Formats: sequence, C-alpha cells, structure tokens
Amino acid sequence: MTRRLIQLLIGLFLYGIAIALMVRGAIGVAPWDVLTQGIDGHTHLGFGLLTVILSGVVLLFWIPLRQKPGAGTVINALLVGPSVDVGLWLVPAGLDLWLRALLFAAGVLLLAVATGLYIGAHLGPGPRDGLMTGLHRRTGWPIWIVRTGIEGTVLALGWVLGGNVGIGTVLFAALVGPLCQWTIPRLALPLPAPRTPSPASTLAEAR
Repeated sequence: MTRRLIQLLIGLFLYGIAIALMVRGAIGVAPWDVLTQGIDGHTHLGFGLLTVILSGVVLLFWIPLRQKPGAGTVINALLVGPSVDVGLWLVPAGLDLWLRALLFAAGVLLLAVATGLYIGAHLGPGPRDGLMTGLHRRTGWPIWIVRTGIEGTVLALGWVLGGNVGIGTVLFAALVGPLCQWTIPRLALPLPAPRTPSPASTLAEAR
C-alpha cells in the first residue's frame, strides 16, 4: 500500500506539471483545460484553484451515477490543481514558438507517464475518468461514445468562454490515447493475490 500511495502522489504531481507545460505551450490544450481556461478568463480565480473546483463539481455528478470514489479519487481532486500552479510558476509565459512547441510535446509525454503512474496505483479513478466510466455503466453506451460526448461538450463550453483551442488540442486528442495505452500496463503495480484460506483454517472458523 505504501508503494501504491507513493506512486499515486508522484503520478498526480507530474500530471499537474504536464498540464502546466501544455498551458505554457499556448498552442491549444486538452478539452477540460480549455474549459478551465475559459472560466478563468471570466473569474480570474486561477487555473489551479479552478481545476480543484471543477473536480468537485464533477464529483457531484457521481452521486446520481452511484459511483464510489476511492482514496486516489479524493487525492486527485485536491492535488492536481496545486501541482498545475507549481508548474505555471516554474515555467514562464510568452516564450518563442519553438520553445512552446517543445513544452507542449513534453507535456503530452509527461501526462501519459503520469496517467500510467496514478492509474497503475489502483487507488481509484480521477473525477473525470470516473464520470466517464459511471455514465458508461449506467447508460450502456460504449466508452468511446461517452468520452467523446463529455469532452466534446466541455471543449465547446470552454471555446465559447474563450479557452485556448488550437493545433495542440487536436494533437492531444490524437496522441494521448495511444501513449496512455503504452504507459498504463507498463507502470501498473501488481495487486496482491487474494488470500485463499486453507481447509484447516476454514474448518476452524466454522467451529
């Protein structure tokens, strides 16, 4: 459990740093980050704080879906936002285009690694992933339809609000799935096998 918790924390911290790198790339961001940028442009609450608030709002949608959060879900909702702010503090804005392109590419790669780490810890899905799987379970719709519907909706809302939609958004959509498919099985920790009671202990318990 200690190793799983450490891997979860490292993965979530790196996840926030990856988002910050893509934001500083300024060539387009992931759909949920487009929404966060759009809301931030009107409220000026800060990207990290809004990431935490949106995670809380998404978790409210878990209630009618009867989706149960794990420890990793709660830590995800609380840690990624501050991690983004750390990354935004470390990396300046307004860099040359070639540097921004490198930042975006590094952000996508790091996000795939971070996803493999936090999912591989087996401590519960993130708020947004849980919304997707919960809707899939309740509606019976294929995962790809549910995910496309959710991300298409938040992307449209974020674009209307002024979020940064660009070539990076398209690249993210095309690359993140295959990259995560490669990292998740390689970074997943093996879960302990359930203990099978011996016939003698089972008889003793029955007595």
